[in-house]
Amino acid sequence: MLIVGLDLAGVETRPTGFCILKGTKAETSIVYTDDDILTKTTQNNPAVVAIDAPLSLPAGRTSIEERTNTHFRECDKELLERGIKFFPVTLGPMRKLTTRGISLSKKLEANHIKVIEVYPGGAQDILGIPRKQQGLEKLKSGLEKLGIKGLNKQMSDHELDAVTCAFVGKLYVEGKSVTYGTPEQAIIMPQ
Repeated sequence: MLIVGLDLAGVETRPTGFCILKGTKAETSIVYTDDDILTKTTQNNPAVVAIDAPLSLPAGRTSIEERTNTHFRECDKELLERGIKFFPVTLGPMRKLTTRGISLSKKLEANHIKVIEVYPGGAQDILGIPRKQQGLEKLKSGLEKLGIKGLNKQMSDHELDAVTCAFVGKLYVEGKSVTYGTPEQAIIMPQ
């Protein structure tokens, strides 16, 4: 089983963490463009691609630029209820990330690749491992305690978050995840 995890950047000029998880062995890299992401992903034919980016808009919104009082999706409301901190999709920099995430997911799905939205910071909280803000070495150790192999000290925060994304994708494929929100506005999280 092969899973791809993406810690997607809001724009193509910033680094996106890319992880291929084969069983429990992680291989990571940094990519920039959607074309590079699509090429690397389709070459590997993953069971699922787990993306750290909003892949839907709040109900009733027709675009991210639309001005309304609706800022939260159903999955965001569930994160709030559980005390998991996140940035709303309508917040300044999140707008570009949301637009890119939705566009990229449509391109992947057009290639018959299953795509899910994940949130590595929230997943790390649920799994009881440190977030990157607490130190990359601590995050790396936490991932290793989950059984992930192939990690090294040179991996960036984007790569380690991509590993977390892929791990959640693995849990999803194994039936060991839960869905926050609705099928249309979902974030997949560890049980």
